[in-house]
Amino acid sequence: SITEETVELLEPYLEMEDYNLETAKKVCGNVAGLCSWTQAMVYFYGINKEVLPLKANLALQEGRLAAAQMELNSAQNQLDEKQAELDDVQAMYDAAVKEKQALLDDAEACRRKMNNASALIEGLGGEKLRWTASSKNFQNQIINLVGNVLLATGFLSYSGPFNQEYRNLLLQLWKKEMDNNKIPYTKNLNLTSMLVDNATVGEWNLQGLPNDDLSIQNGIIVTKASRYPLLIDPQGQGKIWIKNKEKNNGLQVNS
Repeated sequence: SITEETVELLEPYLEMEDYNLETAKKVCGNVAGLCSWTQAMVYFYGINKEVLPLKANLALQEGRLAAAQMELNSAQNQLDEKQAELDDVQAMYDAAVKEKQALLDDAEACRRKMNNASALIEGLGGEKLRWTASSKNFQNQIINLVGNVLLATGFLSYSGPFNQEYRNLLLQLWKKEMDNNKIPYTKNLNLTSMLVDNATVGEWNLQGLPNDDLSIQNGIIVTKASRYPLLIDPQGQGKIWIKNKEKNNGLQVNS
């Protein structure tokens, strides 16, 4: 309830030299308390005069702060909602990117397989003619098998005692007889290739058998005939070959 007018009325008393607590104590204790109280009230009024606007401003700012806080909370809620939506969209995006990469990897693997398949098809395309020719050749071999086996068995059974010239003559006579009886056989039949492979011939050569046709035919007769062969071997080549060939089989030699 203190007003500015009251303070102005008190100013002359407050400015007096003897209007203070120490002087008032000398007169009366109650007067000293009243004097101190009036001084305190004037001081309070001065301070409160400055504080009231500050309090009003504080209340205003607190109201603004509360409103701002409410707006902040609302904005934070919206931000949280948007962040949740962003997280969901990010997860969908990551899943889509992963699926895309998987599809790209599958496409690349499929492309490689297609390229490999195309290269294989192109490579095998060149083999078609050879396969066709081989199939036809196999069919001819089946047709001519009986005659070829007949010539091979005749060679093994009857050609041993003769030299190369008489062996060829026997072969021609057999072919003529087979033509008369309409027995199919391969016209250019190579009995050596039919009865032994090149690897075996190479092994025989390393064991000491000469590489000429007659020696190879003799080696075929020795190894393929059902009866024990009798070798007429003036140069000893057959003997050397047989010793080397059967060395690991416990061959016993009587000189």
